[in-house]
Amino acid sequence: MNWSASIRRFHRWLSVAFTAGFIANIVAMWGGAEPPFWVYLLALVPLFLLFPTGLYMFVQPYAARWRSMRHIPQEQ
Repeated sequence: MNWSASIRRFHRWLSVAFTAGFIANIVAMWGGAEPPFWVYLLALVPLFLLFPTGLYMFVQPYAARWRSMRHIPQEQ
């Protein structure tokens, strides 16, 4: 398995964790009392990890295009 597929799979599971943490935040705030601090972290930790993996997947096609253009000989 290559790095790209591993990062894509990791990003996918992080998005599931973020969604679950977000729902836990909504449920905790709905309860009326002030939720503990760690409840907020349930959504923030996956969100901070989603950022670099998302950037990697966003830049990947542009980097591939740049690498392929770099190897094309220039005709004169």
